[in-house]
Amino acid sequence: MDLPGSVGNAARDSGPTGRRDAAILIVDDAPDSLATLRAQLAAHGYQTFVAQSGERALELARRVHPDLILLDIMMPGMDGYETCRQLKAHPVTQRIPVIFVSARTETHDVVAGFDLGAVDYIRKPLSLDEVCARVRTQLQIRASSETQQEQAERLRTIVDNMAEGLLIIEANGRIQFTNPACDQYLGYGANELAGRYIGDLLNPLVAQEYLDYFARYAANPTEAHSHGTREVIIRHKHGQSVCMDLTLTPMFLRQPLFIGLLHDITHHKLSEDALQRAAMVDPLTKIANRRHFDSFLEKEWQRALRTGAPLSLVVLDVDHFKLYNDTLGHAGGDVCLRQVAQAIGTHALRVTDLAARYGGEEFVLLFAETDLDAAANLAESIRAHIEELRLPHPKSPTSAWITVSIGVATMHPTQLDNIETLFVAADRAMYAAKEGGRNQVRATRPGDDGIEALRTLAHR
Repeated sequence: MDLPGSVGNAARDSGPTGRRDAAILIVDDAPDSLATLRAQLAAHGYQTFVAQSGERALELARRVHPDLILLDIMMPGMDGYETCRQLKAHPVTQRIPVIFVSARTETHDVVAGFDLGAVDYIRKPLSLDEVCARVRTQLQIRASSETQQEQAERLRTIVDNMAEGLLIIEANGRIQFTNPACDQYLGYGANELAGRYIGDLLNPLVAQEYLDYFARYAANPTEAHSHGTREVIIRHKHGQSVCMDLTLTPMFLRQPLFIGLLHDITHHKLSEDALQRAAMVDPLTKIANRRHFDSFLEKEWQRALRTGAPLSLVVLDVDHFKLYNDTLGHAGGDVCLRQVAQAIGTHALRVTDLAARYGGEEFVLLFAETDLDAAANLAESIRAHIEELRLPHPKSPTSAWITVSIGVATMHPTQLDNIETLFVAADRAMYAAKEGGRNQVRATRPGDDGIEALRTLAHR
């Protein structure tokens, strides 16, 4: 999983945009051009990734989410135009700004680039100062592009994917909005509850109690308080009763509104049978698999949202593992992965910790209620433990033994954050560890411009 990249001076100095560690993907099949651009951008404090084909550029862009892509047009195989077209067609990469860098200077070439969604077009031969100025401008535009519309889209995504049912209710009891979880709980289709009244769902006495509370708040919003959480019986669309916890919180925009959160307490999860447990375990390493980890992470993320506690993600990759397989064979590689997984698993000691194989030679650990310093120390313990296994790696240029490169990221999640941000930060930190020489830990706090510098724990 080696990925070419460089953190430049980002660990020490802010880049020209005021952000730390802005990531730029350079796509060019000419080694000299790549090297020149990369050196210039690294000197300005940017983290750089490089690709020499359109196919590789798509793979890297979807994995590391660069802040900007510099894209050559004339490349063998997939050219820059087709690469840009696929970038803009994929939901993960469609918002990454693309600057074409090309010797094709005819007007129709430039127009074609802009028609595909590029934000700029730089002609070769390059003026490096001009390139840096245009890069800086586009990064500044991107940094300021968190508009109200984007924040609303992010909030809508959170609401649509949250586990709790959500209702927005007007002061007269009319239901204005429900999220998919609420619809699913109560058996309704999308938007089917909008326009109905809480009296359609609740016992008349309970509904009247809420209406009285709504009226008191509407009359004097400054003195009203949250209604709190209570257990209620709600009528399902098909007639049965559903037992729920309902939490009501008032808010005042142009009119008094009430946010209702529903949590289903009718069913409680029973112990999983052996087949279900097997579906959550990686068959090779016998630790949690990706499916289990993703589910566990979602639950801990929601809990951190409620409690405000920090959540730390550790991503690690076995150094030069392809070379290990090529040297000792895939059977030997499987034995190695099992031993590494066993070592990793011994560091996930609490019920809020989980170690998993995420794919190939990549492993992840989640540490809930764990700050960055503690997570970095745990990651260093894992790194040292694996090195102390003394698993021979005869052809490794890093060490005589199997080693790992580790990235750590910590967040205090808010409703405007998403899990993907945490993963991208940990991934970038891990690749920075590889670029720094492997067999080390890099740690970061995403989203905190003042302290996002990658901190290194190196043992080489």
